[in-house]
Amino acid sequence: MTDGGLILVAGVLLTLGILATLVAGRLRVPGLVLFLLLGMAIGSDGLGLIDFDDVELTRTIGIIALVLILFEGGLAAGWREIRPVLPVGISLATIGTLITAGVSGLAAHWFLGLSVLEGMLLGSIVATTDSAAIFSVLRGSSLKRRLARALEAESGFNDPVAILLVLGFIEWIQLPDYGLGDMALLFVTQLLIGGGVGALLGRAAVVALRRARFTTSGLYPVASIAAAALAYGTADVLEGSGFLAVYLTGLALGGAATPARRTIADFHAGVALVSQIALFFTLGLLVFPSALGDVALEGLLLAAVLTLIARPLAALVATRVGLYSLRESVLVGWAGLRGAIPVVLATFPVIAGVPQAERFFNLVFFVVLLSTLIQGATFEPLARSLGLTGGQPALPRLPLVEVGAIRRLGAEVLEFPVGHDDAIAGRVVNELELPREALVSVIVRRDEALLPRGSTPIEAGDRLHILVREPVRRSVEDLFDRWRSGPIGVDQPAPAAPLGRATIFSVRAWAPADGDPGDPATVAGTPVLRRLRTRRGSAGALVQLEDGRLAVTGDGVAAVGGSRQLFRYCRERIRRADDPESRAWWQEVAGVVSQRALR
Repeated sequence: MTDGGLILVAGVLLTLGILATLVAGRLRVPGLVLFLLLGMAIGSDGLGLIDFDDVELTRTIGIIALVLILFEGGLAAGWREIRPVLPVGISLATIGTLITAGVSGLAAHWFLGLSVLEGMLLGSIVATTDSAAIFSVLRGSSLKRRLARALEAESGFNDPVAILLVLGFIEWIQLPDYGLGDMALLFVTQLLIGGGVGALLGRAAVVALRRARFTTSGLYPVASIAAAALAYGTADVLEGSGFLAVYLTGLALGGAATPARRTIADFHAGVALVSQIALFFTLGLLVFPSALGDVALEGLLLAAVLTLIARPLAALVATRVGLYSLRESVLVGWAGLRGAIPVVLATFPVIAGVPQAERFFNLVFFVVLLSTLIQGATFEPLARSLGLTGGQPALPRLPLVEVGAIRRLGAEVLEFPVGHDDAIAGRVVNELELPREALVSVIVRRDEALLPRGSTPIEAGDRLHILVREPVRRSVEDLFDRWRSGPIGVDQPAPAAPLGRATIFSVRAWAPADGDPGDPATVAGTPVLRRLRTRRGSAGALVQLEDGRLAVTGDGVAAVGGSRQLFRYCRERIRRADDPESRAWWQEVAGVVSQRALR
């Protein structure tokens, strides 16, 4: 075939992959299944359009694709999202994988006529969940965030564990002197080296991207690919786990404020999708459908044990770390989707020349196909029936826009999608309690972009675009949790004024020694109890003091008194305001204090 013909075939396959994704969405099945079926249909045992049986090339394609998929998974999550579920994620990846492999391996030994070591090898191959399948299902899910992140963490961390199990049992079958001690040493060495390389290179990549001053944003994705390749290659050369290293590097970059973050994320999302298409299509080509009939009954038995016994038991034990409820453990047990990784692992014994390796490959493929079809299609309905879904996506979107000039000037645009159950739904912009260095620049409501005012109501389904200066970015992200769960805009009761004493009203100049008028700690010597409003454009705030009085700062003054006194003062400032911005501020303060005066 000519070079042009090869490029044409690649374009056709990518087009078919995109169409398969669209069809899968309508059929409510994972698109990965259709990629597998497409490969089987046009392969040697199907229409015969592509003659392919190269196991070693398949493994190479699989490793490269898995590196890119794992890196994108870490990049999309970031340490900030994964850290709260890290204990249960590691528990599922280690204890859960070991229990799944052990139960499935013993079942294969008892029911399929395999030796104990052969059964444990087969159990280890099918023990790992697939990151591509998990990410694919979660992106279309509304599963509660904690569960989604736990499953995502498991799928990223359990690949190295399963790979080490497979390599260890292959060695044990082929070398009589090999044993549990050698396998334990392999585990410790691989995980320590892989974890160390991933942590160091992840940190180095973050520092390098922050200090780099590329002339074009297109170089940032190139740098991120270099980071992924260096992480995997360095760990592998040092005989460590490259998959663990590359996932940790992705987590480090995903959780850091780096230039062109959105550009990098979008690029790797596309690369990961292409990798999934290429990987599942190649695996489909390698399978001979006519051979699956010979292992159908055995495959059904193994899939039943894995899905109904081994994985649920492993999930129940592993989720005790996070004290998950029984409903949550049941869903985690059902969410153990198998995908490309077990099929790639099934090529290892074929290449190593392990007895019955071809049978293992066909069994694993059959189990993966059933798992992806049944569990993938029923995951979201089961989550809804168990009451474990919410009103927002399982995986949050990154900022909608990223402007290079804004980032270079020390600012960033974040996006917050408002869910139906979020605390800020029904509130107004002024109640968001944003710091002075952040503001809601645009609200996207359905197909309309709204320029918000302080009194603009926030509705479920809105997407808030927040312009944030870099020093307060972390505090704004911390606010997101309160925006979801509350409390928002709930006034604390003002302390009662001393009986028999009139409230003192005073106006004085604000001196530099008094601190920041936009975020005062004290006013006229009285500590601030809470900030009620923050002025935009210039420094100023409306605060409640510990003695029950209100204070307003701005335009070089500080006025302190009761609600009615402050309202009369605001009316005078509105009348004497020299510019629209100042008038708008005093009008906003007057509106707040007038409501308090009527209580």
